[in-house]
Amino acid sequence: MKAIVIEQFGNPETFKEADLATPDVLPYHVLIQVAATSVNPVDYKIRQGVVADIAPDFPAILHGDVAGTIVAVGAGVDRFNVGDEVYACAGGVKGTSGALAEYMLADVSLVSHKPNSLTMAEAAALPLVSITAWEGLIDRAKVQLGQKVLVYGATGGVGHIGVQLAKWAGATVYALVSSDKKAAIARHLGADITINYCHQPVEEFVAEHTNGQGFDVVFDTVGNDNLQNAFKAAKLNGTVVSIVSLSQQDLTLLHAKGLTLHLVFMLIPMLFNVDRARHGEILSKLAQIVDEGKIRPLLDSQTFSIAEIASAHRYAESGQAIGKVVLTQ
Repeated sequence: MKAIVIEQFGNPETFKEADLATPDVLPYHVLIQVAATSVNPVDYKIRQGVVADIAPDFPAILHGDVAGTIVAVGAGVDRFNVGDEVYACAGGVKGTSGALAEYMLADVSLVSHKPNSLTMAEAAALPLVSITAWEGLIDRAKVQLGQKVLVYGATGGVGHIGVQLAKWAGATVYALVSSDKKAAIARHLGADITINYCHQPVEEFVAEHTNGQGFDVVFDTVGNDNLQNAFKAAKLNGTVVSIVSLSQQDLTLLHAKGLTLHLVFMLIPMLFNVDRARHGEILSKLAQIVDEGKIRPLLDSQTFSIAEIASAHRYAESGQAIGKVVLTQ
């Protein structure tokens, strides 16, 4: 099969085409003919060598997100058949091959039938970011009807799903954005209130929107030093969920306000082979919600073919993208 690999860490030009053997179909696995994938920050961090400890062995096929059609089914698989259209986040990290190839071997536990209402490109945008948002807001924070939920990075990959999931769960959703354009997108996604953090500091919007009490749940997709802002925005005994916290932090405010902090790292099931079936379950439930019209992916206006992977990575790393950067065969 044709594949795009890296043989060393580096800039986007390190990607190169290769002819590799099509993977053998293992028990409890399916072979997916790849139609589309999407770029997540972890993909270019692996390529850069920033998180080398979770990278596949060289020559490495990157990218976890995939949408495509099953072309072979391994022994023990009873939920899928050849010809099924599926989506998953199922590889591109240590111990697995990714979606930058004609075919991808996937543990069936991680796979779900794709939403019927979406194209392959749209479906490929969802898995990693949706599982991350679901684990943070639904499994960990247990967002409830009537709660006030603040979402940082509301038009980003994880953030735009977070806005919609919190709304689906019955919360009043406050979306933090950096421009009028992003505010309009966030409102279109279902945010009740948009806040431009460039114009209004955290103390000011907490006072305006919560009478100084703080938000029930703060979903922080920015992380690192922004965690202190998230702590400030949360109410007493409130909940903060972060997906980016590779940093040292002062926990004084966390303690003083009695906050609960959840840290989400959605790659754990793939990296350590634990609870993988939960990811498949989340994607199955998500597909239903998508087909009910409650959640939709936000795709950046620029699209790429998988052969244009270097350009796609450069664009995703530039910070200019709104929503997800998608690649198709």
